[in-house]
Amino acid sequence: MNITGYRKTVLATTDRVQIILMLYEGALTHLRIARQKIGVGDVISKGTHFGKATAIISELSNVLDMEKGGEIAVNLRSLYDYVLRRLLHANMNNDVLAVEEAEKIIGMLKDGWKEMMKELKQQPLEVGV
Repeated sequence: MNITGYRKTVLATTDRVQIILMLYEGALTHLRIARQKIGVGDVISKGTHFGKATAIISELSNVLDMEKGGEIAVNLRSLYDYVLRRLLHANMNNDVLAVEEAEKIIGMLKDGWKEMMKELKQQPLEVGV
């Protein structure tokens, strides 16, 4: 691959990582709002924000390439499934601790992707790659 092709690959990967980061941030925003709505007893808004967070996390899980992703994809799918179960529990039981646990997991995943994006941007261009 020539330098131009390499650059395009890095940029395309960076764009995908940026989209994933935005999805994580969206999920976290909706989880924070849902947690606040539990506190004030706003059942309708709580459900709306749990629904939006759940949709984002479900989509992150659904787009995993289980063949190419190997063990990482399997582990991510397990984490997403766990978070979705915790959110269902939190929504049904107004369990703020379950929401906070989900937020913590999604936040750690977001931080991992953010670090990967940093590394992608710092990769040197190699001639003849």
